[in-house]
Amino acid sequence: MAVDTKKNQAEAQFKKTQRAEDGKKAMSEYEAEAAAVRAKTARLRELRLARDAAEQAAAPVAKAPAKKGAKKSKRATGALSDWLKDQQDGGHNR
Repeated sequence: MAVDTKKNQAEAQFKKTQRAEDGKKAMSEYEAEAAAVRAKTARLRELRLARDAAEQAAAPVAKAPAKKGAKKSKRATGALSDWLKDQQDGGHNR
């Protein structure tokens, strides 16, 4: 019986040591993966900021083309009497 007990203790000690080594290995893999994610995130952030800065710098240079055939509003510059005259000349009598 003493032999079985020593054998069981030795197996238990071996399993405990094995679990500790597995834990250390898993933790180092986890930390390496986390470091890789942080590095990738930092690289992508730098790329995004550079892209945004380039777009912002280029935005004032490129103006939207004016629409052809767009009529200017007479509201801001015209008076009511001008509007009434245009309505009558256009055949809109009320």
